[in-house]
Amino acid sequence: MANKVLFLTSLSLVFTIFITFPFLLNAISSCNGACRTANDCSGQLICIKGKCNDDPDVNTQICSGGDGGGGGGGGDGVDSSESSNNCQPSGTFSCQGKSFPQFSCSPPVTSSTKAKLTNNDFSAGGDGGGESKCDGKFHGNSNPVVALSTGWYNGGSRCGKMIKIRASNGRSVMATVVDECDSMNGCDEEHAGQPPCKNNIVDGSDAVWTALGLDKDLGVVDVTWSP
Repeated sequence: MANKVLFLTSLSLVFTIFITFPFLLNAISSCNGACRTANDCSGQLICIKGKCNDDPDVNTQICSGGDGGGGGGGGDGVDSSESSNNCQPSGTFSCQGKSFPQFSCSPPVTSSTKAKLTNNDFSAGGDGGGESKCDGKFHGNSNPVVALSTGWYNGGSRCGKMIKIRASNGRSVMATVVDECDSMNGCDEEHAGQPPCKNNIVDGSDAVWTALGLDKDLGVVDVTWSP
């Protein structure tokens, strides 16, 4: 009898390991890897129906063969039923011999909105172009200020408001929204010759990067933010 109980216990343990092993193996999964939550997926991938796939809200095309950029178009790797909040390009802007997607929308704002942190010089004569759109003024690099992609800027409704930005190293900073990172226009003097922003950008001053303990020479860093 004891041997039978031991056998059943061992069989139950083997079955449990067999069932859970795929999830343990794919704790950080790539495209189509098994997952239970978004934390099980690498980079900007999210968990959809038990598999890691492109995030329709950020328009990644990692699994569908695109470049994975936040400003890219929607991919074929996501079921249309999962794309009800998908922010699609509203047009194309051509400059510098290249074409860039235009976005009037951004991913939905949550308590932990995924974004790409870039660096901007908001001071007079800096590489940020003209005065900040919110107040028509320039801002020193020692001030924690940001510009948000057009959709998040939301017609100026976030002007003067503070947002909390969090880095993966655990550090955070409160910054004031003073400008729009234009996702529709660019390549002129007002935009310092830069093409349109992607739709998931938080463009921060030097002070933001310093407070987060990040090296601005990295150019672009994954962060999250909340109102």
